[in-house]
Amino acid sequence: MIPRLHERTHRPHDPLEEALGRPVSPNEGLTEHTIVAHWPGLDYFTLDDEQRIWTSVQWAEHLEDPYLEHPFAASPDDDRRAILHLDIRLHPDDRELTGPEWAEVAQRLARAAGIEVPGKEHGCRWIAVQAQPGRLDLIANQIHLDGAWHAPPADKLRRLAQEARRIEQDLHLIPARSDPPSRPSVRAALTASAQLATILRQLADEQAGPLAAVRGLVEHTSHRIARQPGAASTDTAHRLELIARRLYAIQQDLDTTANRLVQPRAVPAPDAVRHNAHRSP
Repeated sequence: MIPRLHERTHRPHDPLEEALGRPVSPNEGLTEHTIVAHWPGLDYFTLDDEQRIWTSVQWAEHLEDPYLEHPFAASPDDDRRAILHLDIRLHPDDRELTGPEWAEVAQRLARAAGIEVPGKEHGCRWIAVQAQPGRLDLIANQIHLDGAWHAPPADKLRRLAQEARRIEQDLHLIPARSDPPSRPSVRAALTASAQLATILRQLADEQAGPLAAVRGLVEHTSHRIARQPGAASTDTAHRLELIARRLYAIQQDLDTTANRLVQPRAVPAPDAVRHNAHRSP
């Protein structure tokens, strides 16, 4: 079971479409077999609702509502990207989980990520989507019901990884790292590359990397400039948005390069072996 935290977004539609594996639709109703868990406060919204099944568009609008209810809510650094998206994937050879098991996984991961805080009345709106084999998506809006901005724990990635290991043990799932160990010679050869890959991943880290911090400042400046009157401000804001996109592309390139550094390379065969392999019978 591998948890993955996505970059925060402004709208829940894209994460929901990724979770479903198809576009959101005003005609497709999502039952409890797809929305396997949600924040406790949702019961107040559906208590008197004659329509018990919401469409995927209605679910997206439900997650988006806090933006409308609290138009000035923002993070401490004036970031309005409130949609948090987390997905987990099971090992390809894992058994198929039941609906209650998926619901248990969703609740436990929501608590580990700090999305769901037991006993907190004015928490985040969140839903858990199980629409693709071996995959679960949690989508949350970090704007609380009272307008406060949700601050997840700083060590959420570590907490998610630890909870994933506990879930694997409790539900008898295949551990994420169950591949056979590498041969000592290969492991030694990859040590230097692994160290360099670690440096590149630190640079590209979306949560605490220096490029992420720079990109956040650029995006913040772009939003501030866009509020200023005049065509020049609009043009400058657009240019800053393009710069932020290039920084994000650099982060992705660094992450891809880091992955390639730790991939074992094929060892070329000795000359004699290559010569005999191509000799005519």
